[in-house]
Amino acid sequence: MLIFTFIVVIAVLAPWIAPQNPYDLAQLDIMDGRMEPGTVGGAGFTYWLGTDDQGRDMLSGILYGLRISLTVGAGSAIIACLVGASLGMIAAYAGGRTDSLLMRLVDLQLSFPAILAALMILAFLGKGIFNVVLALVIVEWAYYARTVRGSALVERRREYIEAAQCLALPTSRIIFRHLLPNCLPPLIVVGTMQVARAIALEATLSFLGLGVPITEPSLGLLIANGYEYMLSGKYWISFYPGIALLVTIVSINLVGDQLRDVLNPRLKK
Repeated sequence: MLIFTFIVVIAVLAPWIAPQNPYDLAQLDIMDGRMEPGTVGGAGFTYWLGTDDQGRDMLSGILYGLRISLTVGAGSAIIACLVGASLGMIAAYAGGRTDSLLMRLVDLQLSFPAILAALMILAFLGKGIFNVVLALVIVEWAYYARTVRGSALVERRREYIEAAQCLALPTSRIIFRHLLPNCLPPLIVVGTMQVARAIALEATLSFLGLGVPITEPSLGLLIANGYEYMLSGKYWISFYPGIALLVTIVSINLVGDQLRDVLNPRLKK
């Protein structure tokens, strides 16, 4: 949690703590391209993590890249959670044909590999942060729907749901005011895991050239920029963004594991 909080803080404060704005092309000097870590540039600027082939300071690129990765990951996870949780709750409460139809859509969605589905969507929509978020929402909502439906089916048989129905409360109030709050623990755990998954998927899409635009590189695009130089000894272009991506995903997954243990005491040994 401390590591993840630190990552979020430096990502939010990137415009104030980054030595350079890597998105401002006017600040980039191609003559400073592929400099080793600790090298002093032509303008007297020290590149502590080196530069990429465009003369972009890797430290600044990582800080700004974390902003893009966390924004895309958290944003897509929240939207997918809202869509998937709503459909899962409706399917569990309504039952019958509504449940069967929605769950067949979930099965159809889960039958496609996430990376393949996202590549197809972005190949049609094009690059852009909004398009990446939309693609991730489309490939992720089914996980939330299935998780919430499983919990809601158990809660639906509880006495408080029968009492709410006997009081003739509106269906929307029963679902979102009584049923949903009792399904939140597994939803929070899945949501945390899906944030890490979304960040990794966005990095993969950017690495393949179908993610964010090159003018606003995320961690995946920073890794892709140095891939062709890995065998020439210029490891730092891909290595440091890769370490940042690894630490971010591992920290989120560990937080999710701990949340699962805290919210479900039966898993404790």
